[in-house]
Amino acid sequence: MNNGTGAQVSEGPRKPNITVRNCTDDEMEFVLTGTDPSVANALRRAMMSDVPTIAIDLVEIEKNTTCLTDEFLAHRLGLIPIVSNRVNDLKFPWEESDENDIVDLVFELDVTCGEDTTLDVTSHQFSLDPQFLDIAPVGHPSLLHYDEAVQQGEDKGILIVKMRKNQELKLKAIARKGLGKDHAKWNPTATVCFQYMPEIAVNDALMGTLTQQERDAWIDSCPTKVFQYNTAEDRVEVINPELYGYDEECLKKAEELGKPGLVDIRQCQDCFIFRLEGTGVLRTRDIVAMAIDSLLTKLDVIGT
Repeated sequence: MNNGTGAQVSEGPRKPNITVRNCTDDEMEFVLTGTDPSVANALRRAMMSDVPTIAIDLVEIEKNTTCLTDEFLAHRLGLIPIVSNRVNDLKFPWEESDENDIVDLVFELDVTCGEDTTLDVTSHQFSLDPQFLDIAPVGHPSLLHYDEAVQQGEDKGILIVKMRKNQELKLKAIARKGLGKDHAKWNPTATVCFQYMPEIAVNDALMGTLTQQERDAWIDSCPTKVFQYNTAEDRVEVINPELYGYDEECLKKAEELGKPGLVDIRQCQDCFIFRLEGTGVLRTRDIVAMAIDSLLTKLDVIGT
């Protein structure tokens, strides 16, 4: 079907597809096809703001003689990532709950510096809620999947404050379930972005009018080295279109050479390369799955 502008528009509903390129617990790269930019951006925003996690929401400080104020400490504690594999077992603070539901988790910290040297207070020193020992700051020694290198002391945890002799810190930190759209501390992603798949077409006829020196200069003008000269076929070819950073340097060079149509570069409107990095609170595959579930739930509400 034609939309009146010469572009072809597919009939019927779109069928989005995700192809995973690589995936670890902390990083993931995948390609989303068969949809449009609005859906791609909705997925990106859902991963940041609609995936529930656990974070410290309230701090009760009993004693603090460190160099940091109570408010500063409370802010730092709130940003410590908490492993949230059991987040679905908790209720949001605003949800209706009874005595059998889990709403609050209590972490305790009681540290006194008795040495002349500086003492680092870290997330490893939290005493966990005895009923939920598998809910802890990322990298905490009590976690079953704790890395052996960390157990050997190479990672001392997330620094909270430095203390000198006779300084004390005693507090209770209450962790709750929340969403990134309410506060960034519940955002499960360190970064999540997508780029349009570039569509690059070199005008071979126009390229043939350039001298060897002009051709090499044009190839070198691309900072990400997208193009190369194929001596066997006597033509300039695209090495990897994904390397193109939309810097337009090669387009500017073509105009400088008096060949503005030397290359045509467009953003593919139905193919998106996603790169996701998690904070450690959830596995990246779970972040994507929960974001998709969130979108589907919203669509169901609209449909009804």
